[in-house]
Parts: sequence; structure tokens; C-alpha cells
Amino acid sequence: MLFDTHTHFDDRQFNPDRHEIIRSLPEYGVGLALCPGCDIKSSRNCVALAEEYDHIYAAVGTHPHDAKSMTDEDLREYEALASHPKVKAIGEIGLDYHYDFSPRDVQKFRFVQQMKLAKKVGLPVIIHDREAHGDCLEIVKKFPDIKGVYHCYSGSLEDAKVLVGMGWYLSFTGVITYPNARKALEIIEWMPMDRIMIETDSPYLAPVPQRGKRNDSRFVGLVRDKIAQVKGISVEEAERITTENGKRFFSID
Repeated sequence: MLFDTHTHFDDRQFNPDRHEIIRSLPEYGVGLALCPGCDIKSSRNCVALAEEYDHIYAAVGTHPHDAKSMTDEDLREYEALASHPKVKAIGEIGLDYHYDFSPRDVQKFRFVQQMKLAKKVGLPVIIHDREAHGDCLEIVKKFPDIKGVYHCYSGSLEDAKVLVGMGWYLSFTGVITYPNARKALEIIEWMPMDRIMIETDSPYLAPVPQRGKRNDSRFVGLVRDKIAQVKGISVEEAERITTENGKRFFSID
């Protein structure tokens, strides 16, 4: 059974066939998928999907792109949603200095607020870090009691060693199947298998040979295959371990 630990089924790109795809996932060997929120509306939608489908779980939080529109009322609602039995993390939260859709000081402020919330409610965090590696790591280091996962990891091997040493996980997408993925593959080669998770980040980042098309959880097996190749293990072993890692991290029985 595969576990897609990060997929945005609430995204409008799935409006034409969202439910058909979700219902079909077990036919493709995908037994679990987690849908993280990007703002208050998408967080509610992810929770609604988790309520509707046994194999879907949710996380709630505000993405750094939307930090400028986040309110304190949103934070209070995230706290309330965190008590839902199918909400398994606060996320996705973090920093994005590539697009800077929200001012950096606002991104940091809302990031810290949501890290404090995660500590309060006792949930792990899902981190988005794009071209903000130093500031992002500085903030997560201030919360040693929190465990998290850097989704679609794009940092350095040195930072990966720090995060793994802190007890954190790293998650990888279809990007690792691209020709220019050398750095990520070096990190995967180094990493202990019990800290690796796999994801699609759909509808984005479709793996080869789907690159350029809309992505969805049915293609997460292509990420598993690449992990297996790099680690020199069978696809069955890569699937078993990454699924166990995801279930352990998100406290899913």
C-alpha cells in the first residue's frame, strides 16, 4: 500500500473529476493520502474530504503565499479543527522567498504563530521551504519539542543532516525523477530509510513520464520506484517503509 503524504485534492484543477480520482486510488495501490490546507478555506475543504473518505486525511494551516491574508480568527479556527480525529498535522506552513507573494516579515510572523499552535495542540508540522533555507531552519530550531516534515525537500545535504538529527523527516516528490535532480538524489542516498516519505504535491510536479501534465496521487508509485533505485532496495521494500514512515509520523493506525 502506498501513502501519498502530500496532495492538494482541494485544488480547483481537480474540480472536474476530484471524487472519481479519490475513489479510484485503492485500485492503483494508494491506500492513504493526506491533503494539507493552504488557507482557511482550503483547510476546511481538506477536512471535508477527509470526513467523506476513509483513506483521506487532512492537515490545516496557512501557506506562506497566503500569510498576508491570514487572520487571528483563522488561527483560532485552526486550533478548533486540530481536534478533529482526521486532522493529523498543522500545514502546510513555512516560508517562500521565491515568489514573495507575502512580505517576508509577515511570512515569518504567521509561521511562528502556527508553530506555536502545533506545540499547543500536540501535532506535527508540514513545512514549505522555498529559497528560505536559513530563516526556515532558524525558526524550526526554536521549537525543539515539535517534530515535522519538510515536504518537497529542496535544501542542502548539510541541512538535511541537521533536520534528521532533530528527529525530522524529509519528503520527496516527482522532482526526483527529473534529469537535474542530482542534489536530491545525493540526499536520498545518504538518508536513513526510516526518515523518508513520498508525495506527489499534486496537481503539481508530475513525475517522469507524466511531467508537464496534471499530477495526482495515482502517480506516487513513480516516486517510490526512484527511491528504491537510489537506495538499492526492492520497490516492495521502499513502499512498505515509506508507508510505515508516513503512518508513524501522522499517527495513523
